[in-house]
Amino acid sequence: MVAYIKALAVSKEGWLSEDDFNEGVVLCQAIPGATALQMAAYVGLRASGPMAAVVSFLGFALPAFLLMLSLSALYVWGQELGGVVALFQGLKVIVVAIVLNATWGFGRRLLHNPRDFLLALLAAGLLLQGLSPFAVIGGAALAGIFLYRELAPGALPSAPHGGAASVARQALTIGLAVALVLAALYLLDGELFSLAVVMMKVDLFAFGGAFAALPLLLHEVVKVRGWLQPEVFMDGVALGQVTPGPVVITATFIGYMVRGLVGALVATVAVFTPSLSVLVLLAPVFARLRGSVLFHRATRGVLCSFVGLLLFVTLRFALSADWDVAKALLFAASAGALLRGAEIVYVVLLGAGVSVLLF
Repeated sequence: MVAYIKALAVSKEGWLSEDDFNEGVVLCQAIPGATALQMAAYVGLRASGPMAAVVSFLGFALPAFLLMLSLSALYVWGQELGGVVALFQGLKVIVVAIVLNATWGFGRRLLHNPRDFLLALLAAGLLLQGLSPFAVIGGAALAGIFLYRELAPGALPSAPHGGAASVARQALTIGLAVALVLAALYLLDGELFSLAVVMMKVDLFAFGGAFAALPLLLHEVVKVRGWLQPEVFMDGVALGQVTPGPVVITATFIGYMVRGLVGALVATVAVFTPSLSVLVLLAPVFARLRGSVLFHRATRGVLCSFVGLLLFVTLRFALSADWDVAKALLFAASAGALLRGAEIVYVVLLGAGVSVLLF
Protein backbone atom coordinates (compact mmCIF):
# COMPACT_ATOMS: atom_id res chain seq x y z
CA MET A 1 0.00 0.00 0.00
CA VAL A 2 2.92 2.35 0.68
CA ALA A 3 4.01 1.94 -2.94
CA TYR A 4 0.55 2.97 -4.16
CA ILE A 5 0.56 6.00 -1.84
CA LYS A 6 3.96 7.01 -3.21
CA ALA A 7 2.78 6.73 -6.81
CA LEU A 8 -0.18 9.00 -6.02
CA ALA A 9 1.53 11.56 -3.77
CA VAL A 10 4.92 11.85 -5.51
CA SER A 11 4.56 10.81 -9.14
CA LYS A 12 0.95 11.75 -9.96
CA GLU A 13 0.05 14.71 -7.72
CA GLY A 14 3.50 16.04 -6.81
CA TRP A 15 2.48 16.79 -3.22
CA LEU A 16 5.89 15.61 -1.90
CA SER A 17 9.37 15.10 -3.27
CA GLU A 18 10.75 11.58 -3.27
CA ASP A 19 13.23 12.49 -0.51
CA ASP A 20 10.43 13.86 1.67
CA PHE A 21 8.37 10.72 1.09
CA ASN A 22 11.28 8.42 1.96
CA GLU A 23 11.88 10.40 5.14
CA GLY A 24 8.23 9.77 6.01
CA VAL A 25 8.64 6.03 5.51
CA VAL A 26 11.50 6.01 8.01
CA LEU A 27 9.44 8.00 10.51
CA CYS A 28 6.35 5.80 10.14
CA GLN A 29 8.39 2.64 10.61
CA ALA A 30 9.98 4.04 13.77
CA ILE A 31 6.76 4.96 15.58
CA PRO A 32 3.78 2.81 16.64
CA GLY A 33 0.85 2.18 14.32
CA ALA A 34 0.05 0.73 10.91
CA THR A 35 2.69 1.97 8.46
CA ALA A 36 0.39 2.47 5.46
CA LEU A 37 -2.15 4.45 7.49
CA GLN A 38 0.62 6.55 8.98
CA MET A 39 2.02 7.25 5.51
CA ALA A 40 -1.38 8.41 4.27
CA ALA A 41 -1.51 10.83 7.22
CA TYR A 42 2.11 11.92 6.65
CA VAL A 43 1.32 12.86 3.05
CA GLY A 44 -1.54 15.06 4.26
CA LEU A 45 0.66 16.56 6.98
CA ARG A 46 3.45 17.52 4.60
CA ALA A 47 1.04 18.69 1.91
CA SER A 48 -1.17 20.94 4.04
CA GLY A 49 -0.67 20.61 7.80
CA PRO A 50 -2.21 18.70 10.75
CA MET A 51 -5.86 18.97 9.66
CA ALA A 52 -4.95 17.56 6.25
CA ALA A 53 -3.21 14.69 8.06
CA VAL A 54 -6.48 13.89 9.85
CA VAL A 55 -8.45 14.10 6.60
CA SER A 56 -5.98 11.81 4.78
CA PHE A 57 -6.04 9.36 7.68
CA LEU A 58 -9.84 9.27 7.71
CA GLY A 59 -10.03 8.88 3.95
CA PHE A 60 -7.68 5.91 4.07
CA ALA A 61 -9.32 4.20 7.07
CA LEU A 62 -13.00 4.83 6.34
CA PRO A 63 -13.57 2.11 3.69
CA ALA A 64 -11.98 -0.53 5.93
CA PHE A 65 -14.07 0.63 8.90
CA LEU A 66 -17.36 0.54 6.98
CA LEU A 67 -16.65 -2.89 5.52
CA MET A 68 -15.54 -4.32 8.88
CA LEU A 69 -18.63 -2.85 10.54
CA SER A 70 -20.83 -4.58 7.95
CA LEU A 71 -18.98 -7.87 8.33
CA SER A 72 -19.26 -7.68 12.12
CA ALA A 73 -23.03 -7.21 11.92
CA LEU A 74 -23.32 -10.13 9.47
CA TYR A 75 -21.15 -12.25 11.77
CA VAL A 76 -23.46 -11.67 14.75
CA TRP A 77 -26.56 -12.27 12.62
CA GLY A 78 -25.26 -15.50 11.07
CA GLN A 79 -23.50 -17.16 14.02
CA GLU A 80 -26.06 -19.97 14.21
CA LEU A 81 -26.27 -20.60 10.47
CA GLY A 82 -24.61 -23.81 9.29
CA GLY A 83 -22.79 -22.19 6.37
CA VAL A 84 -21.34 -19.43 8.55
CA VAL A 85 -20.21 -21.92 11.19
CA ALA A 86 -18.53 -23.99 8.48
CA LEU A 87 -16.88 -20.89 7.03
CA PHE A 88 -15.22 -19.92 10.29
CA GLN A 89 -14.18 -23.49 11.10
CA GLY A 90 -11.74 -23.25 8.20
CA LEU A 91 -10.88 -19.58 8.63
CA LYS A 92 -9.55 -20.25 12.14
CA VAL A 93 -6.72 -22.41 10.80
CA ILE A 94 -6.09 -19.91 8.00
CA VAL A 95 -5.60 -17.24 10.68
CA VAL A 96 -2.93 -19.47 12.26
CA ALA A 97 -1.20 -19.58 8.86
CA ILE A 98 -1.48 -15.78 8.49
CA VAL A 99 0.11 -15.05 11.87
CA LEU A 100 2.79 -17.70 11.26
CA ASN A 101 3.61 -15.96 7.99
CA ALA A 102 3.76 -12.59 9.77
CA THR A 103 6.11 -14.09 12.38
CA TRP A 104 8.35 -15.45 9.62
CA GLY A 105 8.33 -12.10 7.80
CA PHE A 106 9.19 -10.16 10.96
CA GLY A 107 11.88 -12.66 11.89
CA ARG A 108 13.53 -12.72 8.47
CA ARG A 109 13.62 -8.92 8.38
CA LEU A 110 14.71 -8.25 11.98
CA LEU A 111 16.66 -11.20 13.40
CA HIS A 112 20.27 -11.21 12.19
CA ASN A 113 22.46 -12.26 15.13
CA PRO A 114 22.28 -14.27 18.39
CA ARG A 115 21.21 -11.24 20.44
CA ASP A 116 18.21 -10.67 18.17
CA PHE A 117 17.14 -14.32 18.49
CA LEU A 118 17.69 -14.22 22.25
CA LEU A 119 15.37 -11.22 22.67
CA ALA A 120 12.69 -12.81 20.48
CA LEU A 121 12.77 -16.16 22.28
CA LEU A 122 12.90 -14.49 25.69
CA ALA A 123 9.83 -12.41 24.79
CA ALA A 124 7.91 -15.52 23.73
CA GLY A 125 8.99 -17.40 26.86
CA LEU A 126 7.94 -14.58 29.20
CA LEU A 127 4.52 -14.41 27.55
CA LEU A 128 4.13 -18.17 27.95
CA GLN A 129 4.84 -17.62 31.65
CA GLY A 130 1.96 -15.13 31.82
CA LEU A 131 3.85 -11.83 31.80
CA SER A 132 2.09 -8.84 30.23
CA PRO A 133 3.25 -8.06 26.67
CA PHE A 134 3.49 -4.39 27.65
CA ALA A 135 6.04 -5.29 30.31
CA VAL A 136 7.89 -7.45 27.77
CA ILE A 137 8.09 -4.54 25.31
CA GLY A 138 9.36 -2.18 28.00
CA GLY A 139 11.98 -4.70 29.07
CA ALA A 140 13.05 -5.24 25.44
CA ALA A 141 13.56 -1.49 24.98
CA LEU A 142 15.82 -1.38 28.04
CA ALA A 143 17.66 -4.52 26.94
CA GLY A 144 18.20 -3.04 23.48
CA ILE A 145 19.96 -0.01 24.97
CA PHE A 146 22.57 -2.27 26.54
CA LEU A 147 22.74 -5.07 23.95
CA TYR A 148 23.19 -2.95 20.82
CA ARG A 149 25.98 -0.63 21.87
CA GLU A 150 27.54 -0.77 18.41
CA LEU A 151 24.49 0.83 16.75
CA ALA A 152 24.92 4.40 15.60
CA PRO A 153 22.03 6.82 15.09
CA GLY A 154 20.33 6.92 11.72
CA ALA A 155 21.37 9.37 9.02
CA LEU A 156 19.67 12.69 9.53
CA PRO A 157 16.98 13.75 7.07
CA SER A 158 17.21 16.98 5.14
CA ALA A 159 15.85 19.40 7.73
CA PRO A 160 13.39 19.62 10.62
CA HIS A 161 9.95 20.93 9.71
CA GLY A 162 9.20 22.99 12.80
CA GLY A 163 10.35 23.87 16.28
CA ALA A 164 9.92 22.71 19.86
CA ALA A 165 7.42 25.49 20.64
CA SER A 166 5.14 24.43 17.81
CA VAL A 167 5.32 20.80 18.91
CA ALA A 168 4.54 21.79 22.51
CA ARG A 169 1.44 23.72 21.44
CA GLN A 170 0.20 20.82 19.31
CA ALA A 171 0.90 18.34 22.13
CA LEU A 172 -1.09 20.46 24.57
CA THR A 173 -4.03 20.76 22.15
CA ILE A 174 -4.10 17.04 21.37
CA GLY A 175 -3.66 16.09 25.01
CA LEU A 176 -6.53 18.30 26.15
CA ALA A 177 -8.85 17.03 23.42
CA VAL A 178 -8.12 13.37 24.26
CA ALA A 179 -8.47 14.03 28.01
CA LEU A 180 -11.86 15.71 27.52
CA VAL A 181 -13.20 12.84 25.40
CA LEU A 182 -11.95 10.23 27.88
CA ALA A 183 -13.42 12.18 30.80
CA ALA A 184 -16.80 12.34 29.05
CA LEU A 185 -16.72 8.59 28.38
CA TYR A 186 -15.75 7.90 32.01
CA LEU A 187 -18.71 9.92 33.29
CA LEU A 188 -21.22 8.59 30.76
CA ASP A 189 -20.27 4.92 30.29
CA GLY A 190 -17.55 3.04 32.15
CA GLU A 191 -17.41 0.16 29.70
CA LEU A 192 -16.91 2.46 26.70
CA PHE A 193 -14.21 4.28 28.68
CA SER A 194 -12.41 0.97 29.33
CA LEU A 195 -12.74 0.03 25.66
CA ALA A 196 -11.19 3.34 24.58
CA VAL A 197 -8.32 3.09 27.08
CA VAL A 198 -7.48 -0.48 26.03
CA MET A 199 -7.40 0.42 22.33
CA MET A 200 -5.26 3.50 22.92
CA LYS A 201 -2.86 1.50 25.05
CA VAL A 202 -2.53 -1.15 22.33
CA ASP A 203 -1.89 1.44 19.62
CA LEU A 204 0.80 3.21 21.65
CA PHE A 205 2.82 -0.01 21.98
CA ALA A 206 2.29 -1.45 18.48
CA PHE A 207 5.73 -0.77 16.99
CA GLY A 208 6.64 -2.47 13.74
CA GLY A 209 3.31 -2.27 11.88
CA ALA A 210 -0.27 -3.36 12.32
CA PHE A 211 0.47 -7.05 13.00
CA ALA A 212 2.37 -5.96 16.11
CA ALA A 213 -1.00 -5.04 17.66
CA LEU A 214 -2.23 -8.66 17.63
CA PRO A 215 -0.41 -9.95 20.73
CA LEU A 216 -1.44 -6.82 22.63
CA LEU A 217 -5.09 -7.10 21.59
CA LEU A 218 -5.11 -10.81 22.41
CA HIS A 219 -3.75 -10.12 25.89
CA GLU A 220 -6.11 -7.25 26.73
CA VAL A 221 -9.32 -8.38 25.03
CA VAL A 222 -9.17 -12.14 25.68
CA LYS A 223 -6.98 -12.73 28.72
CA VAL A 224 -7.37 -9.61 30.88
CA ARG A 225 -10.87 -8.34 30.07
CA GLY A 226 -12.54 -11.52 28.85
CA TRP A 227 -14.58 -9.56 26.32
CA LEU A 228 -14.15 -12.23 23.63
CA GLN A 229 -13.36 -15.94 23.59
CA PRO A 230 -10.13 -16.83 21.73
CA GLU A 231 -12.01 -18.42 18.83
CA VAL A 232 -14.21 -15.32 18.37
CA PHE A 233 -11.12 -13.10 18.45
CA MET A 234 -9.61 -15.28 15.72
CA ASP A 235 -12.77 -14.83 13.65
CA GLY A 236 -12.31 -11.06 13.96
CA VAL A 237 -8.72 -11.34 12.75
CA ALA A 238 -9.92 -13.38 9.78
CA LEU A 239 -12.50 -10.73 8.88
CA GLY A 240 -9.79 -8.09 9.15
CA GLN A 241 -7.88 -9.82 6.37
CA VAL A 242 -10.64 -9.27 3.79
CA THR A 243 -10.90 -5.53 4.39
CA PRO A 244 -8.86 -2.96 2.42
CA GLY A 245 -6.91 -1.84 5.46
CA PRO A 246 -4.58 -2.91 8.28
CA VAL A 247 -5.22 -5.91 10.52
CA VAL A 248 -5.71 -3.54 13.46
CA ILE A 249 -9.14 -2.76 11.98
CA THR A 250 -10.06 -5.85 14.03
CA ALA A 251 -10.65 -3.22 16.73
CA THR A 252 -13.91 -2.36 14.96
CA PHE A 253 -15.02 -5.99 15.28
CA ILE A 254 -14.05 -6.10 18.95
CA GLY A 255 -15.92 -2.88 19.70
CA TYR A 256 -19.02 -4.14 17.88
CA MET A 257 -18.98 -7.42 19.79
CA VAL A 258 -18.64 -5.55 23.10
CA ARG A 259 -21.13 -2.69 22.61
CA GLY A 260 -22.57 -2.71 19.10
CA LEU A 261 -22.29 0.29 16.77
CA VAL A 262 -21.23 2.74 19.49
CA GLY A 263 -18.56 0.32 20.68
CA ALA A 264 -17.26 -0.10 17.13
CA LEU A 265 -16.96 3.68 16.69
CA VAL A 266 -15.23 4.18 20.05
CA ALA A 267 -12.80 1.29 19.55
CA THR A 268 -11.87 2.36 16.02
CA VAL A 269 -11.27 6.01 16.87
CA ALA A 270 -9.33 5.05 20.00
CA VAL A 271 -7.07 2.51 18.28
CA PHE A 272 -5.94 5.10 15.72
CA THR A 273 -5.73 8.26 17.83
CA PRO A 274 -2.39 7.72 19.65
CA SER A 275 -0.32 6.77 16.58
CA LEU A 276 -1.79 9.63 14.52
CA SER A 277 -1.01 12.03 17.38
CA VAL A 278 2.55 10.73 17.66
CA LEU A 279 3.04 11.21 13.92
CA VAL A 280 1.83 14.81 13.97
CA LEU A 281 3.98 15.61 17.01
CA LEU A 282 7.21 13.88 15.96
CA ALA A 283 7.33 14.81 12.28
CA PRO A 284 8.67 18.34 12.97
CA VAL A 285 11.48 17.09 15.25
CA PHE A 286 12.19 13.67 13.79
CA ALA A 287 15.67 14.72 12.64
CA ARG A 288 16.66 15.20 16.27
CA LEU A 289 15.06 11.91 17.34
CA ARG A 290 16.81 9.92 14.61
CA GLY A 291 20.07 11.34 15.92
CA SER A 292 19.50 9.70 19.32
CA VAL A 293 21.61 6.59 19.89
CA LEU A 294 19.35 5.49 22.76
CA PHE A 295 16.26 5.73 20.54
CA HIS A 296 17.96 3.66 17.84
CA ARG A 297 19.00 0.90 20.27
CA ALA A 298 15.71 0.78 22.19
CA THR A 299 13.70 0.56 18.96
CA ARG A 300 15.84 -2.36 17.77
CA GLY A 301 15.15 -4.21 21.01
CA VAL A 302 11.40 -3.59 20.81
CA LEU A 303 11.17 -4.77 17.20
CA CYS A 304 13.06 -7.98 17.95
CA SER A 305 10.73 -8.69 20.88
CA PHE A 306 7.72 -8.48 18.54
CA VAL A 307 8.95 -11.56 16.68
CA GLY A 308 8.62 -13.44 19.96
CA LEU A 309 5.23 -11.88 20.69
CA LEU A 310 3.92 -12.97 17.29
CA LEU A 311 5.36 -16.46 17.81
CA PHE A 312 3.37 -16.63 21.06
CA VAL A 313 0.18 -15.55 19.24
CA THR A 314 0.78 -18.24 16.60
CA LEU A 315 1.02 -20.91 19.32
CA ARG A 316 -2.02 -19.53 21.18
CA PHE A 317 -4.14 -19.48 18.03
CA ALA A 318 -3.01 -22.98 17.06
CA LEU A 319 -4.04 -24.32 20.45
CA SER A 320 -7.44 -22.59 20.15
CA ALA A 321 -8.25 -24.22 16.79
CA ASP A 322 -10.13 -27.54 16.59
CA TRP A 323 -7.79 -29.61 14.40
CA ASP A 324 -8.48 -32.59 12.16
CA VAL A 325 -6.86 -33.93 8.99
CA ALA A 326 -8.82 -31.65 6.62
CA LYS A 327 -8.01 -28.55 8.66
CA ALA A 328 -4.35 -29.52 8.89
CA LEU A 329 -4.22 -29.81 5.09
CA LEU A 330 -5.99 -26.45 4.69
CA PHE A 331 -3.50 -24.88 7.10
CA ALA A 332 -0.53 -26.37 5.25
CA ALA A 333 -1.84 -25.16 1.87
CA SER A 334 -2.53 -21.66 3.23
CA ALA A 335 0.82 -21.37 4.99
CA GLY A 336 2.65 -22.63 1.90
CA ALA A 337 0.88 -20.13 -0.36
CA LEU A 338 1.57 -17.21 1.99
CA LEU A 339 5.23 -18.12 2.44
CA ARG A 340 5.57 -18.18 -1.34
CA GLY A 341 4.21 -14.63 -1.55
CA ALA A 342 0.50 -15.10 -2.27
CA GLU A 343 -1.76 -12.15 -1.40
CA ILE A 344 -3.47 -12.66 1.97
CA VAL A 345 -6.91 -11.60 0.74
CA TYR A 346 -6.91 -14.27 -2.01
CA VAL A 347 -5.80 -16.96 0.43
CA VAL A 348 -8.60 -15.98 2.83
CA LEU A 349 -11.28 -15.85 0.14
CA LEU A 350 -10.24 -19.15 -1.46
CA GLY A 351 -9.92 -20.75 1.97
CA ALA A 352 -13.39 -19.49 2.86
CA GLY A 353 -14.86 -21.26 -0.17
CA VAL A 354 -13.02 -24.46 0.68
CA SER A 355 -14.23 -24.20 4.29
CA VAL A 356 -17.88 -24.02 3.29
CA LEU A 357 -17.47 -27.08 1.05
CA LEU A 358 -15.50 -29.18 3.54
CA PHE A 359 -16.96 -28.29 6.93
